[in-house]
Amino acid sequence: MMAGRKYGMGVVGAGMIGHFHAEAIQGLPNAELVAVCDAVEERARAFAERHGCRPYSDLEAFLADDRVQVITVGTPSGLHGEVAIAAARHGRHCIVEKPIEITLEKIDAIIEAHAAAGTSVGGIFNMRYETTARLFKQAVDAGRFGRLTFGMAYGPWWRDQKYYDQGGWRGTWKLDGGGALMNQGIHTIDMLQWLMGPVRQVSAFTRTLCHERIEVEDTSAVALEFANGALGTIACTTSMWPGHFRIIEVSGDRGTVAMADSKFFFWQFAEETPEDERIRREFLEFPAVSVGAANPSAGMTAIPHRANFADFLQALDEGREPPISGREARRAVRIILAIYESARLGRPVRIED
Repeated sequence: MMAGRKYGMGVVGAGMIGHFHAEAIQGLPNAELVAVCDAVEERARAFAERHGCRPYSDLEAFLADDRVQVITVGTPSGLHGEVAIAAARHGRHCIVEKPIEITLEKIDAIIEAHAAAGTSVGGIFNMRYETTARLFKQAVDAGRFGRLTFGMAYGPWWRDQKYYDQGGWRGTWKLDGGGALMNQGIHTIDMLQWLMGPVRQVSAFTRTLCHERIEVEDTSAVALEFANGALGTIACTTSMWPGHFRIIEVSGDRGTVAMADSKFFFWQFAEETPEDERIRREFLEFPAVSVGAANPSAGMTAIPHRANFADFLQALDEGREPPISGREARRAVRIILAIYESARLGRPVRIED
């Protein structure tokens, strides 16, 4: 990394996730939080006072601030595109909270705008930066599972009615883009495809079973076929009181690993190494606190976001795409949209791209 280079960063969206973005930025040695923008002026000012930065309620004025070189986007999901494209127009690099956007057309417009501007755009999948997630990915990449045969993503979460009633955008197709899959399950789905490889076909059921005044699903069940021939399942909900740890499991003919939140509860390979025993000793247990199971911020810290942001800034220094590029962030959304299509049509849907 280039010595002495420091990035001025701004946060768009002063809600819950914006505060995590601020804390993540403030822990980076090569970044400074200089500004925040929120459409609600009072909220921007309160955020700025708490985090020591300049408040804006006008996006164009925020983006015109020459101190802002990189922005993070934490607005309602269906507004990510307009913010990210405006950032490209002003020559600002952009890191966008999940989902990067809620339609493929909007995602592609973001990617094209930044390509034309010569700026960089990346997504946020902070779960990938957990230590256990890295160990999981290393085992897959080393071929330790043999032939991959089955993968599972399970998000048995709960949200009460108040969660959907507040804010006015949750549970809507226009701004949330979906329900338990697009908002809550997307991290788990991203992890599954990151580990197992591309999904080629989905067959899905989605339902709204226990919430009122929402347009989207609170319960889903999906069968998958991966490009490598493996099979799998996804089940993500906000209808399972009280909610518990999400599970990601990958199996092959030479090994199986199962992870609950940021801990493993199964790690076994046909060809054992001394490292396997260390991993089981340090990381094998059920989590005491289930991150996000019934409360959006329960058990959450800014540390994985900080690692996500650091990766992005390092890619800027090195003149390359970030590991979670716009196109990489698109993958999980593509799977979720195919699931919605399958549930709507009542038949399997293939994913060609």
